[in-house]
Amino acid sequence: MPALVPYAVRPGEVDAYRSALERALDGSGPALAPDSAASGPLPDGPLPDDLALVVSTSGSTGSPKRAMLTAAALRASADATHERLGGPGQWLLAMPAQHIAGTQVIIRSLRAGTDLLVLDRFDVDGFVSLTTQLTHERAYTSVVPTQLGRLLDAAPESLRRYAGVLLGGAAASPTLLARAADAGVRVLTTYGMSETAGGCVYDGVPLAGVSIELEDDGRITLSGPTIAHGYLADPERTAAAFDLSTPLRQFRTDDLGKVRDGVLRVLGRRDDVIVTGGMKVAPQVVQDAAAALPGVADAVALALPDPEWGQVVALALVPTGFGHVERGTSDAVRMSERWTVRQVRDALRADLPAYALPRRVLVLDALPLRGPGKPDRVALATLPGWQD
Repeated sequence: MPALVPYAVRPGEVDAYRSALERALDGSGPALAPDSAASGPLPDGPLPDDLALVVSTSGSTGSPKRAMLTAAALRASADATHERLGGPGQWLLAMPAQHIAGTQVIIRSLRAGTDLLVLDRFDVDGFVSLTTQLTHERAYTSVVPTQLGRLLDAAPESLRRYAGVLLGGAAASPTLLARAADAGVRVLTTYGMSETAGGCVYDGVPLAGVSIELEDDGRITLSGPTIAHGYLADPERTAAAFDLSTPLRQFRTDDLGKVRDGVLRVLGRRDDVIVTGGMKVAPQVVQDAAAALPGVADAVALALPDPEWGQVVALALVPTGFGHVERGTSDAVRMSERWTVRQVRDALRADLPAYALPRRVLVLDALPLRGPGKPDRVALATLPGWQD
């Protein structure tokens, strides 16, 4: 039975974490539970053979869960990522190491046998400086949409140094992806979570060995060698989310999706679906339509309570600049704090059914975030200033 120890990952100590991960992966050291030292003692429970890592979920709803990942699952994820990218290379770590996405950057570096470059705290200048220090012909990094947007604004040339830029943590707007493509940056959108050892679907296509199934309601089920062995000391939630009875383990996500021509489109979390007047609205559909409007940098759709409709579609917008209309877009809607719900609805009417049009709007200069760059819908719902 493997040993499991809490491990606090602190800024400036990533080298020590990398060494501890290396020992956990080859079995010469104990399995690690990153940052569990700060969240209290670990619960007791049976541990799978070959356990290397216990990673807490981001805890968007309810209490956090601790996914148990074996060394084999972590290796499978890293190797499949390199296969999809075109081969091993040198990695730059630009996100917190304790999150599964950051930990996987470290593991990929270990599997590639290349020097890892570490940006302890993200800023554009630091990213650019480290990029100039890359020595391997093939280089990779992993970022969240907010980071990608800032780099495209200030230093797109640094991103072109990378043979692949993995983009995860939150849904990326079509506008952001188009900007990256126009700048000549190879971005691969990733979908996955702690329970899948990080991203396991790139640009809607599963990595080698991973498969996707959809339940009748569109709920996404993932299976393959990267799937966790359940939750630590939590048999009830393990049984609800995992099928561990076969070598090809399965995980039932909390997300809804559609598959077309073999490509998965994630529509959002099941508990984020907005039910307004008896009609179901996937937030991602509203967000994509809003983010495609000229002058919109980011958008998040969410449900707000309403006495008449039960819930209404609410839309938080981040403009490229308050009161700013981009040059060359004469038909752009002027973004300002006075932008009305009617204007938003009129701008989206051609792209959304009437029941999906927002009934409340909030304009912000930045979205509240949680975890590795995910919009905080709970915080958004409590902010003042919603227009109706």
